[in-house]
Amino acid sequence: MPRTDYRPDFRLDGFEPVNDTVEEAFWDHIDSESDSMTTLAAHHSTDGRASFYVIHNGAVTWGIPGEPQLIALRLERDIAAKSYSFEHARLPLPAMAQSWLIKRGCPAEAIALPPGMGTQPADTATVALQQRLAADGDRFALLHSYTDDTSPKPETTVLLRALDERVEKPFRVLLEQADLDTYTHTLREGVFETYEAALGWMEDRSSPLPPAAPSTRTISPAAPPIAPPQVRGRAR
Repeated sequence: MPRTDYRPDFRLDGFEPVNDTVEEAFWDHIDSESDSMTTLAAHHSTDGRASFYVIHNGAVTWGIPGEPQLIALRLERDIAAKSYSFEHARLPLPAMAQSWLIKRGCPAEAIALPPGMGTQPADTATVALQQRLAADGDRFALLHSYTDDTSPKPETTVLLRALDERVEKPFRVLLEQADLDTYTHTLREGVFETYEAALGWMEDRSSPLPPAAPSTRTISPAAPPIAPPQVRGRAR
């Protein structure tokens, strides 16, 4: 049987970059490594003007250790002029990539990762947190992340800061841990009053994550998971 090709289809046949700057940027950030990319989820508007992608870039695992391996990409096409522009973000977790796309016009249900794309959520707490991040991710700024895919139990740590200055404990640490024996993962979060305290926990890890207050957002049990897990990169 032929091997399934999961590389992204940008649907740009017959289209040219809107200017030289876009052409150079698209090559530098996207197209130059497209052979190492896997499309985790994609949505295309019915009029063909916009496309949204969650992409895993396998080339990152050969570069600087710990760098985010996911790309959120939005393509915008001018159908009449046959030109395109784009915007993108490199992010450490699928839910964060989905949140970025949702805030730029992608329907939330359309960018959910299909079954089989990486490990599966191990529990309802993981599903609930992924859904909340996808819905509310724009309330936080990404400060640091580290993706470790070199061990049998890969993990990603993320440090966020709430944009609302009234939040009592504005710093949040997310910890995703995968079990490749069961092909599942968990995602947990902790809250901290200061940047130094959050960094201290990330460096020490001898105590449990300080629990966040229960979310006031209601998540329907029937709602489909917004953010199944990421596909892991190859070991260095």
